Amino acid sequence: MSFFGKNIKKIRGVKSLSQQAFADLFDLKRGTLGAYEEGRSEPKIETIIKVANYFSISIDDLLTAELTVNQLLRFNDNITLDPEDLEKEHFATVPCITAKNYQDYIAHFDNEFFVKDMPSLSLPINTEKTFRGFTVNNLEMTSHDKGFYPKDIVIGELVPNKVIQKLNNGTVVFALINDHIILRRLYTTENGIVLRADHKNIDDIKVTLKEIKQLWRVRYVFFRRVPELTDSFEDKLALIEAQLKAIKNHDSL
Repeated sequence: MSFFGKNIKKIRGVKSLSQQAFADLFDLKRGTLGAYEEGRSEPKIETIIKVANYFSISIDDLLTAELTVNQLLRFNDNITLDPEDLEKEHFATVPCITAKNYQDYIAHFDNEFFVKDMPSLSLPINTEKTFRGFTVNNLEMTSHDKGFYPKDIVIGELVPNKVIQKLNNGTVVFALINDHIILRRLYTTENGIVLRADHKNIDDIKVTLKEIKQLWRVRYVFFRRVPELTDSFEDKLALIEAQLKAIKNHDSL
């Protein structure tokens, strides 16, 4: 019996398919399939390709090795044989505000044709929500060498004006206010909104809801540099753990 015959027989067993049901999937006669399984006949290349594609397995594995049950359980028998029927995955398209289009965006932010023509990112995020990318252009959101630096990109989700005051204090946002786009932390007060920088030498900006043309809650960040993933406390803790391990190993000798 050929590997092909052994493998399709094993596939039928795992998938609980009769010879007739399996044969019908690939427009074969039951007797023809039986001949393949018993090694009395070899399949046409078209049949091999169809079987391999249907069960999402390489032709090489199908013809040269006996498949394991684990491999068979990973097969996706919902894969279509017709490329026209393949369901295409669509990522969300995120228009980006950059240094070059910054002023134009302020003037035309509500023009859908302008927005569609902006440079954009395609990201695997919720396609039903509205996002905007913003390229950081200053050091206002840095503190002790941490935070956002110029050319980092933040991705914000549009927040309707009626919901802005419901955001948690300290939420990072970027907002279009008058002739500026401001990246800050948001705090709500009885008199309006306070936008506060992480840099300690930058004054707060106080605005009313009416002054905010758009506000985006930061959901994702693309760092231009590799961010520091540990701090001094974590480094010291790791050093202590290493020293304790060394002492323990020494005592066991």
